[in-house]
Amino acid sequence: MDFKARTGNERKRSWASVAVAVVVTVAAAWAIPTVTESIAAPHSTAGHEGGTTADGGHNGQDGAQGSGSGGGAQQGAGGVPEGIAHASEAGGNAVNITIDDGPDPVWTPKVLGVLKQYDVKATFCMIGPQAKAHPDLVKQVVAAGHRLCDHTVDHDTSMDKKPVAYQEKEILDAKKMIDEAAAGTGAEVQYYRAPGGSFTPDSRRIAAANGMRPLGWNVDSKDFTKPGTAAIVDTVKKELSNGPTVLFHDGGGDRQQTVEALGQVLTWLKSQGRPTGFPVRTTP
Repeated sequence: MDFKARTGNERKRSWASVAVAVVVTVAAAWAIPTVTESIAAPHSTAGHEGGTTADGGHNGQDGAQGSGSGGGAQQGAGGVPEGIAHASEAGGNAVNITIDDGPDPVWTPKVLGVLKQYDVKATFCMIGPQAKAHPDLVKQVVAAGHRLCDHTVDHDTSMDKKPVAYQEKEILDAKKMIDEAAAGTGAEVQYYRAPGGSFTPDSRRIAAANGMRPLGWNVDSKDFTKPGTAAIVDTVKKELSNGPTVLFHDGGGDRQQTVEALGQVLTWLKSQGRPTGFPVRTTP
């Protein structure tokens, strides 16, 4: 092949190489945003921020010792933070007594009686339909100086795996029921406790936006399992170093052991010089 023909062929190959390079470069440019978007895509906000068991559901991981308490800098209505509360408004070594799953016509009056005997105020985390069915008990709780907490409609410990719309309905429908049951008292529903600790960033946001501070616990008395009065008391004593918020129940079954244990725990707290108070609501 003569020089002219060879040079022409080399030029053709050179232009072909340039064309291929351009195609590769353009394809890479299109591919980069796709990869970047995939990496930067936010994770689902339905992640489980607390643990559950067949408690219906409590295993002490409801933000226990601060777990799952992110989002404290975010605030909703009235400056209520989205972070899960554990500390006590009374500060120092004060203890928060919280009572879940009522109101119950048999056990709530008995729990109220024990609290009155020891001049202790507590936070009652109420199931919406229970509050609707027993507005007289809701009013008794408020009249005694205790605070109200939303504990959803169905106590669904897997609600963190459900759509946001479902979580919102569970929370806000229960709040409405409790509000209506407390009508005329001037009391607000000040907290929201997720069943079994099944908080999500969305549920915390929804609660805070409606003036309810997400409420965790540090000590699960395990009273729901009915292990015996002595075992309940012993659990509280052993776990109180975890933090100040203690979980008991006034609903969901026979709570005689709870009533007995609560009195013994309050006697012990007094002997230890431990005052009681309410969980923080507006401080991080």
